[in-house]
Amino acid sequence: MLECKVHGALDLRVGTAPVPEPGPGEVLLRLGAAGICGSDMHYYFHGCVGAFRIREPLTPGHEASAVVAGVGAGVTRVRPGQRVAVNPSRPCGACPGCREGRENLCANMRFLGSASVFPHVQGMFREYFLMPQSQCVPVADSVPLDELAMSEPLAVALHSATRAGSLLGRRVLITGSGTIGCMMVLAVRLAGAAHVSITDVVDHPLSVARQVGADQTIRIDQLLQGTRLSDACGGEPDVAFEVSGAPTALSACMETVRRGGVIVQVGTLPVDGMHMLANQIMARELDLRGSFRFGNVFEQAVNAIAGRRVDVRPVLSGSYRLTQAAAAIERARDKTVSMKVQLVPG
Repeated sequence: MLECKVHGALDLRVGTAPVPEPGPGEVLLRLGAAGICGSDMHYYFHGCVGAFRIREPLTPGHEASAVVAGVGAGVTRVRPGQRVAVNPSRPCGACPGCREGRENLCANMRFLGSASVFPHVQGMFREYFLMPQSQCVPVADSVPLDELAMSEPLAVALHSATRAGSLLGRRVLITGSGTIGCMMVLAVRLAGAAHVSITDVVDHPLSVARQVGADQTIRIDQLLQGTRLSDACGGEPDVAFEVSGAPTALSACMETVRRGGVIVQVGTLPVDGMHMLANQIMARELDLRGSFRFGNVFEQAVNAIAGRRVDVRPVLSGSYRLTQAAAAIERARDKTVSMKVQLVPG
C-alpha cells in the first residue's frame, strides 16, 4: 500500500508498506478521502505545529472517510464494504477532563496525525490503516466519501458553537473564512443565528462563505479609514468567533462585540503571545472563551452531513492522489483558489 511520511520541513516522501491485519476489536479501512488541514500544512512546510515538532517520520491526516476492508474478532459496529467517517480522537477516558465529559481536553489524548506525543500518532494519509471500531461511524452507501471526510472540521465548528452558549436569534461575527470559518457559518446557522457576518482578506474564501449561508462578507483590509467593523456588520454582534488565528482579528472582535458579548477563540494564535487591550474584558464585561478541537459532537457532525442538514460541497476544492501529496499541500495553501483539498487513494 502507499503511505505519505513527512520527515521534516519540505521533506514529504510517498512510499510503500505492507497492508496491516486487523486484530481483535480493530477495523481495516481503505481510505476514501482525507482533507488537508492547516496543521498538515504546518508539518510539511515547517516540520512542526507550534511546539509539536516532528521527531520521527510522521504520516499526517486527521480528517477522513473510508471504506471497511476487513474486521477483526469481536467487531460488531461495522461490516466490510461499509462507508465510515473516522473520528481522529482517542481520549483515555480516565483523566479529569474525560471524567468531566470534556474529552477534547484529555490529558492523555492520542490524536491522529499529530506529533504532540512521542512516538507520534500516525495519521491517515495512507491507502490502508487500522482503527478501533469505536472510532468508526458508519453511514449509508449513498453518502459521498468526499463530503463525509468533512465531518471532523464540522465537528470543530459545532463544538465552538456550543462554547458560545445559545445562538438562537443572535447576531454573529466570524473572523476568517477558510474551511473552519465556513464550517462555523454552517454550525451557527444550525444553532439558530439570525445574522452572520464574516471577514477575510481574500475574495475566494468569502465567496464560498456566501454559498454556505453567510449574510454578509467583509474584506476587512479594505474598510474605509474610520469605518468601524460594527458599522460594516450592520450593528454590534452578540457573539464573535475568531477563526483566523491573527492577533489583529482577536482585537477586532473585542472592539466589535456588544457590551456583555461573547468571544470564542477558535484559531491558533502565535506561540510567543500577543499584545491585547485586556481592560476591555473588564470594562465591557466580555466573555473570552477558548475552543480546542471538538468534544462529543463528532457523530452529530456525521449525521448532519449524511442527512444533508448542512451542505459542505461548496467548500470542496478537488482531490489529488496520494502520490501527488506534496503538490496537493502546495495547492491547499493558495487560498486565492482553494479551500478544502483532499487526498484519495492511488
